[in-house]
Amino acid sequence: MTSSSPSSSSPSRKALSKIACSRLQKELSEWQVNPPAGFKHRVTDNLQRWVIDVAGAPGTLYTGETYQLQVDFPEHYPMEAPQVIFLHPAPMHPHIYSNGHICLDILYDSWSPAMTVSSVCISILSMLSSSPAKQRPADNDRYVRNCCNGRSPKETRWWFHDDKV
Repeated sequence: MTSSSPSSSSPSRKALSKIACSRLQKELSEWQVNPPAGFKHRVTDNLQRWVIDVAGAPGTLYTGETYQLQVDFPEHYPMEAPQVIFLHPAPMHPHIYSNGHICLDILYDSWSPAMTVSSVCISILSMLSSSPAKQRPADNDRYVRNCCNGRSPKETRWWFHDDKV
């Protein structure tokens, strides 16, 4: 869920630092050898933006469904969390807005440089898998309406109060 709406200006994306490039190349190499179950990285020549296919876990509400995550890495990754959103159509979930923004603390306040793209993907799949119902967040319409002009979810002040899904 969200609180107040910040300004609609979007930060400009800067080139990756040397540390970020090295880290991402290492993560990509590890991913190619041992990808997390249920995920497939779509190969591009852009190290700063990954597109990842997500398969719904067997035995969950999302079994047989496939979604796409877009992961944009900031200049100072891994010291700063990547921006992670679902591309359209986003799964129906109490913590995923129809514009693809995800309310998950590790993407914001609880980010740690020890986390990797793989660990983020596993957390997102776990969040999806634990959902008891396919529904949008209660404030979906208001939030999406206030997120015009492609504003980043990292500009939102999130309230992390629901640990059931």
